[in-house]
Amino acid sequence: MAREETWTTTSPTARSTTPATVSLPADATSATRAWRTRLLVVGIVLSALNLRPAITSLGALLEEVRDGLGMSGSVAGLLTSVPPLCFAVFGVTAPRLARRFGPGTVVCAGMVAITAGLLIRPYAGGTAGFLAASALALMGIAVSNVLMPVIVKRWFPDRVGSMTGLYSMALALGTSAAAAITVPVTEALGGGWQPGLAVWAALAALAVVPWIPFVRQRQAEPATRAPAREEPSGALRVTRSRTAWALAVFFGLQATAAYITMGWMAQIFRDAGVSAGTAGLLLAVTMVMGVPLAFVIPRVAARLPRQGPIVLVLGVCGLAGYAGLYLAPAGGAWVWAVLLGVANCAFPLALTMVGMRARTGVGVAQLSAFAQSAGYLISIPGPLLVGVLYQHSGGWGLPIALMSALMVPQMVVGVLAGRDRTVEDEARR
Repeated sequence: MAREETWTTTSPTARSTTPATVSLPADATSATRAWRTRLLVVGIVLSALNLRPAITSLGALLEEVRDGLGMSGSVAGLLTSVPPLCFAVFGVTAPRLARRFGPGTVVCAGMVAITAGLLIRPYAGGTAGFLAASALALMGIAVSNVLMPVIVKRWFPDRVGSMTGLYSMALALGTSAAAAITVPVTEALGGGWQPGLAVWAALAALAVVPWIPFVRQRQAEPATRAPAREEPSGALRVTRSRTAWALAVFFGLQATAAYITMGWMAQIFRDAGVSAGTAGLLLAVTMVMGVPLAFVIPRVAARLPRQGPIVLVLGVCGLAGYAGLYLAPAGGAWVWAVLLGVANCAFPLALTMVGMRARTGVGVAQLSAFAQSAGYLISIPGPLLVGVLYQHSGGWGLPIALMSALMVPQMVVGVLAGRDRTVEDEARR
């Protein structure tokens, strides 16, 4: 006779009713678990695909949006600062929402918010409405940003590197696809920037579907079983950890570079005489570099006790790319796009370090929320300051100098964050 496992389910009529037991064969249990695991992987990949198109699609059409809404350079700089602001404000609420409603419910709601925001913002009318609808989409991105490392750590504890690589690769693919095809899609739809931005709501709507079975499930079953680890008793004071602070600053500085790149790099090339379509392709090249590297870097980083050498390599590529943008933005455009694409892979590295710098799921959740929220707060002034410097200097010399200067401390704190230690040990000293 097949072995049977007992599941406990709660009656749907009222929470106060006595739980009922349902016996299912072991093979049925295994099949259900495998199906849910595959569905979860699909949900993670589709969600990751939607975490950047709201930003890079706007970067490709920023000049058209500015003209259509009558934005100044400073206001456009503010627009490019909205993503990190929303990520900081809303991301910090993600662990609490996940504890109350379940991570699946929160991510599903995040995908719904992204869909609604992307669909509404091109037709909201005026700069204020555009910003408000963008904030709605970015709110959904924010909570998903924080919960992805938590979901990977909880459900795939023995495959943190490979699953983080898969998620990061999908994120990079969505980022680059939005940068590459937004302009051609806009032209195919008649040349108006509104449908060119709104079309990305369809991809977000598709990402809602895999999370629906997880909506009413507060505690999901792990996809793989790992040896039990001792959970900390009481709240972990992450702010006492030097590694947590180093990781937060590293996250903030790499986010600054990434959002400046996504928001302004196409404009840098266009001002150098590159056509709008080619500038979008150059931005896509920068983003698409993250597709293979975002899968490789987390796997390599997870095998190393210290991630400092990877941080330094990425930083040197960034400095070389900025130097090229200053000296010959059009002449060596493709080379600079590749170098900056390599530098932007600091993001998947930071996500991997979040999973490695904490021993427990609780620690990863708190570290992820702290590092991302504090990091995105740090990154807010960067894109705005670039817009101000660009408008008042009339060129890209000062903005590029600022980007280069920020790369140096990013390399320093990245080396510190990559040391072989955990926040649980430091927070309890």
